Amino acid sequence: MAENFSWLKRGIVEVFPQPTDTDHEVESLEKRLATTNRPLRVKLGIDPTGADIHLGHSIPVRKLRAFQDAGHTAVLIIGDFTARIGDPTGKSEVRRQLTEAEVMQNAQTYLDQMRPILDFDTPGRLEVRYNSEWLSRLDLGKTTELLATMTVGQMLAKEGFAERYKKENPIFLHEFLYPLMQGYDSVAVEADVELGGTDQKFNIAVGRDLQRHFGQKPQFGLLLPILIGTDGQQKMSKSLGNYVGLSEHPGQKYQKLQGVPDNLLAQYFELLTDLPLDKLPENPRDRQMSLAWEVVRQYHGEQAANEAKEAAKSGGKEGAVPEFSLTDVAQFPVKLAYLLNASGLCKSSGEGKRKIQEGGVRLDGDRITDVDTTFEQVSDLQGKVLQVGKNKFVRLVS
Repeated sequence: MAENFSWLKRGIVEVFPQPTDTDHEVESLEKRLATTNRPLRVKLGIDPTGADIHLGHSIPVRKLRAFQDAGHTAVLIIGDFTARIGDPTGKSEVRRQLTEAEVMQNAQTYLDQMRPILDFDTPGRLEVRYNSEWLSRLDLGKTTELLATMTVGQMLAKEGFAERYKKENPIFLHEFLYPLMQGYDSVAVEADVELGGTDQKFNIAVGRDLQRHFGQKPQFGLLLPILIGTDGQQKMSKSLGNYVGLSEHPGQKYQKLQGVPDNLLAQYFELLTDLPLDKLPENPRDRQMSLAWEVVRQYHGEQAANEAKEAAKSGGKEGAVPEFSLTDVAQFPVKLAYLLNASGLCKSSGEGKRKIQEGGVRLDGDRITDVDTTFEQVSDLQGKVLQVGKNKFVRLVS
């Protein structure tokens, strides 16, 4: 009986290569999965260029978990080396290069946020690798070998580079190295499959070419869609304010998701849940609430999902987040450490400073690590959620 690959096909935009009518010798990924005598090595690379992950980032991570559940080995590559360059894909200008300390701090927060999704505990199901392990050891000879596998014309055909070149925006030579280094990651871990968004096809194809160059069997590329944000118009992005962060309070998650536009509900269910798509509620409002409950349950458990649902029903516009009145602050400007104490999140300003230094303080999901952070006026804080650790929250109101 043919194996059911519905788990593989759900939400997929493209798998390449695929057999064609004229080329029957090309093996399909389904055939590889059905006939392999070993777990496949499934690669997902993530550059920790920021501190937080949103639901759009979770899509390839969820597919990686699906491969784990099917008995394969997830290879999660933390791009601690490549993040210092920054992926030029889709960028109209050169990205700021991060320090090693910034990258490593971001990497730890990424792993913490992925724990509800991936199986970190079963032996053999997950490898977490840092690409500085091999990229930092590349000498000039090996780097030259990598560069010799591509022409300038091929590199300029990459989306983003072509547009920047046409507009005479600067393209720096180190940016050309990025696709080659990401591709070399596939060589280093001997990947059978690489996951990525639709904007990553060029980079994944470079990995295939490099594997072939180094005598390995080329990986399959598996492309997933870019999630449209809660505004229903543009891709989910923190800078656009249309995101749902994995580290957000359950009440905030629920509120945002129960307002997802009707035309996006099918995609959100398909990409962010494992619920059967033919058994969803017919009423759009019921679908919104079902989506919100299910996503909150995945990351926070049933109790938190039920509490968020009840808070929303009772009219709490932002979910079950206690409020702290900024009128209780003696005067502005006010230091963050003092605010942590005044709001009851920390027992003293000294404890507040320690929590800030440890990276345990967030304001509206943004991690704050500067103990001297000061807010000039009430409007800088109005309506924002101040958080210490995973379970302490207050909404700041005037």
